[in-house]
Amino acid sequence: MFKKKINSLDRSTNVDIFIKRPDKYREIENFSLSADNLITMGACTSYTPASFKKNNLSLLFTKFDRIINFDKVNKTITVEAGIKLSSLLNFTLKENLWLPQIPGYPLITLGGAVAANTHGKSSDTHGTIRNQIKSILIFHKTHGWMNLSDKENKSIFDLTIGGFGLTGTIVNVELELIEITGYNFTTTIEKVTSTKNAVEKLSKKDFTNLFSYSWNKTFNKKFGEGLIFNNKINENEKKLPIKKMNFKNNNLNKYFALNLWNKYSIKFFQSIYYNYFTIYKNKTNNDSFENVLFPYAGKETYFHMYGQKGFIESQLLVPLDKVDLFLDELEHLINVNEPEIVLFSIKKIIGKELFLRFENTGICFTFDFSKNEKNLNFLDKLDILCIKHSVKPSIIKDSRLNSNTIKKCYNDFENFKKNLSEFDNKKIYRSELSDRIGI
Repeated sequence: MFKKKINSLDRSTNVDIFIKRPDKYREIENFSLSADNLITMGACTSYTPASFKKNNLSLLFTKFDRIINFDKVNKTITVEAGIKLSSLLNFTLKENLWLPQIPGYPLITLGGAVAANTHGKSSDTHGTIRNQIKSILIFHKTHGWMNLSDKENKSIFDLTIGGFGLTGTIVNVELELIEITGYNFTTTIEKVTSTKNAVEKLSKKDFTNLFSYSWNKTFNKKFGEGLIFNNKINENEKKLPIKKMNFKNNNLNKYFALNLWNKYSIKFFQSIYYNYFTIYKNKTNNDSFENVLFPYAGKETYFHMYGQKGFIESQLLVPLDKVDLFLDELEHLINVNEPEIVLFSIKKIIGKELFLRFENTGICFTFDFSKNEKNLNFLDKLDILCIKHSVKPSIIKDSRLNSNTIKKCYNDFENFKKNLSEFDNKKIYRSELSDRIGI
């Protein structure tokens, strides 16, 4: 065991924790049984402090990264939860299979993706990772080893997916894989004139595109003017052999001494980005699998530029029938308060609500902010707007969110809390995140 000072990626939290790194199954048991409270840690790339708590134990799962079983005929694979998503894909892609619900950074672990119920760029086709999970093996200090699935311990299975690691240590996961016909993409780019124009286009699903998402300006007379990126498999390169993806650990937690994002730098970079794609790039381009799937890999400087105070990401899931009214009030709120929004992106998500999962059928809006008083005041008002329109803010992305906001935005908050308490009334598995939101 060793002690370490650790930051959440958004730099909202900086605390000392204790770490143990098991590499045998009996060590998971022994380390868990000897701790009063603990939580499991994968790559520690969550924006919020979901995998640690001050002066508590985190089980670092980096040595549990093995493939246990692969059934090509039935397209299933069982792997340990510490495997990195890029390593999992390196194996499955050779068999023309993949896991589509991949978030945008390659070093995230599978266990972390399950605990957060992640989605990827194909969220309007494949929904969240929940759709691919057949079974989970966990270890809980009180309940021991438990197999979870729709047929066995279903109530705990449902609590575990998107349960932030609070039902115990996710050890193994069995996944149902999906066929993929190629490894490189053709990307087409189209302009949009406003946020509503982007939503309109993204709502009309074109099934020839595997991914569709937008990038939008925030400092412009027409708020939301921007680009939609459509990615589909490159038909001319289907037979090319897949190249193994290799990603360096470029230390996401580095930061510059000062925050370099302000209204002038944001406007400058947004203009450069927009003009690059509208003037210098072709409307149709070839792109690699890793560039499309992992846009932040190799671009970690983006996070470093927020400086020591860090950043806030507000990711909002708006029900389809509330989108137009929500956008009218959001744009009014932005015009009045003039927040400094560094990044704005839109995509569609499909799914069903349950517990604290960031899942439903609706439009997902993502905003990145530097951390300053003006932006924080705006975000407080945005919380009120979310409550008014039954909008879900992502718990795993925004470290500001308090219990009151989440209770009002997640209909199943009390059910999740009640069911978790019945399973673990001692609250053995805890993190800074779980304490903050009161579960």
